[in-house]
Amino acid sequence: MLLIIQLILYCLLFFLMVKAAVKDNGMNCLYFYPPAFIDEAARRGLADKDETMKRGKRFMVPFCIIMLVVLVLIIAVWNRVTTFTAAYWQAVLFLVVMNWFDGLVIDGLWVRRSKIWRIAGMEGIPYAKPWNTILVRRSLGTVVYLVLALAIAGIVVLLGKIFF
Repeated sequence: MLLIIQLILYCLLFFLMVKAAVKDNGMNCLYFYPPAFIDEAARRGLADKDETMKRGKRFMVPFCIIMLVVLVLIIAVWNRVTTFTAAYWQAVLFLVVMNWFDGLVIDGLWVRRSKIWRIAGMEGIPYAKPWNTILVRRSLGTVVYLVLALAIAGIVVLLGKIFF
């Protein structure tokens, strides 16, 4: 039960950080949109592509650091995991759930249904990723996270040896 609560909180953190970035206008997070959409927005004079990509980096670097630190703290401190195997499987669980939450809930539902993500001046241009793209990318992301979880488990075990 505790893991379910932690997973919900972790996904809620993910959602709240994206919501804080987008505020009430998709232009604030244009870097999340498909490349063809960004190119068209630049062509229409609605955005500067280089500045859009810089804003994306300014968001994504702290976002990824925060999500990583919170994940390590959940596993190492809150759950007091000290074995590599347990740390690995918890890291896999959190990363895979977050990955599919992003694809299905954020991209698949919220972006498609919320007016926040519709950008004035870009009517008629598809901005939501097609379902097959979401499913393929999330499947590939799952494989990547199986590997990334190895490093996270190592960090968790190291912290466990230092602090516990």
